[in-house]
Order: sequence, then structure tokens, then C-alpha cells
Amino acid sequence: MSILRTFLLGLLLLAVLAAVVAHVVYRLDMRQARSASMVLAAPDAAAGTFDPAMLADLPEPARRYLAYSIAPGTALSTTVELRMEGTFALGDRESHRIMPMIASQMLAPPHGFVWIPDIGSGLMRIWGSDGYTHGEAWTRFWVWGLIPVARLSGTDNLALSAAARSIMEAIWAPASLLPQNGARWQAAGDDAAQVNFEVAGQELAMTLTLSEEGRPLTVSMMRWSDANPEGRFRWQPFGGTIEEMGAFGGYTIPTRIAVGNHFGTDDYFPFFRAEIVDARYR
Repeated sequence: MSILRTFLLGLLLLAVLAAVVAHVVYRLDMRQARSASMVLAAPDAAAGTFDPAMLADLPEPARRYLAYSIAPGTALSTTVELRMEGTFALGDRESHRIMPMIASQMLAPPHGFVWIPDIGSGLMRIWGSDGYTHGEAWTRFWVWGLIPVARLSGTDNLALSAAARSIMEAIWAPASLLPQNGARWQAAGDDAAQVNFEVAGQELAMTLTLSEEGRPLTVSMMRWSDANPEGRFRWQPFGGTIEEMGAFGGYTIPTRIAVGNHFGTDDYFPFFRAEIVDARYR
């Protein structure tokens, strides 16, 4: 009996040691994410204030959108700190679990972002971060800070996918979409505008459809993704609908959105639904 007890005690000690080591790694992951967030938050040189005359050479849909989104005289900031809440669906269109989500995010399009969520409830709580800075990306998530469920970083595929996300989320930092920040606009119809950025040697384009007043209705782009039955990275549609708008610090931005893979197709699955509850421009 004493041998069995010793064996079981040894297993328990090993399990405790493994949990301690895993939690230390989780803490290091979170420290890295917060450090990257602070780097993104560092203020740039003042870019002046918004004057609608800045839009004179842009296609009409782009002028309409930017004039709607930025109030005259607003300090031009390309970095925003967001707080959001909503739901996140784990799985795919056919089989998924919808979980509550709250998150903070530092966003500086197209240079990067750090998203730090708290997903789930009860025994299923997922913490971690998604990030993209200096051309490198990571996805690191843990159950209760003890069990890794995703821990990826440093691959070209991940970086290219994250770069697209940093551009699409520029809808929350409209000043980043001004030509002086490298954005190149073209009309995509009477009520649509496409903006292009060159990121890491790749030309990436986002399209907005607009109301008559310039309110964005949908956002979409081709994104490098492996969210498909084959699990292979390829270019495929990504995007969603903008359901509500709100004003923060002179910017009018989407405050309720639903986005997902295969936007505009029968396979569309809006796995991410979020409401912006605060936006602070830096």
C-alpha cells in the first residue's frame, strides 16, 4: 500500500510541477503581449488636426467615408486603445460553441495590434493574446492560464493573416486611412471604396460599402487564412456587417459588428460579434 501511495504522490507532485511550469510560461506570454501593447501605444509626432480639404484628391466614396468618420479639427491619431465585449464562437459553421467575451486592444493600423481577451465562463475560461508587431505575429491562448490551446508565433502565414486584420480594423482608427499614412484609395462603385496598403511586400486591400451619408455598412477583404475544410492557407473572403456607430474623441466608428470567414458566400460564419464600449485615441 505504501508503494501505491508513493506512486500516487509522485504523480500528484509531477502534475503540480507541470501546472506551475505551464503557468509561468503563460505569465511570460502575457508579459510579452503587454510589452508589445505599450510599444504600440507610444505616441508619435503630432500629425496635426483634420481638415476636410485633405480629402480633395480622393475618390468621392472615400471622401464621403472619411468626412463622416472624422470631425473637422480632430487631432489626427493613428493609434487607439479599445475596450469591447461580445461573443466568440469556437468551431465552425456546422459545429461551434458561442462563448461570452470581453477584451482590450491596442491598435495602430497597419503597423500592428495586440488583442487581449477573456473568453468563456465557468470551467471554460480562455485567456491570452493575438498580436502583430514589427512584421511578426502570434496567437497564444490558455485555459485558466494552465493548459495551452493555441500557441503559435513566428510563421510567415500567421504574419500575413495578421497583417490583413490590422488593415481591416483600421475602421476603428480612421486617421490611419488618410493618404498621408500610406493609404491609397479608389472607388469600387457608387457606394463603395477600396483602400490599399503595402505591408511586408504584399498589397492588401480592404473594401467598405457605404450609405449615402458615408456611414460604413460592410467591411471586407481577401485574407490569407487556413479557416477552410482543407486547413490550408489560401486567399479567401473575410469580412462582416457594421450594425451600429458611435462617436469617441471626434471619430465616428463602428460600435457593433459581426465578422467572419467566407464573407459574401454561402459558407459565411460570423464567429466574432463585438460591441465597442470605449475607444481612446493616442
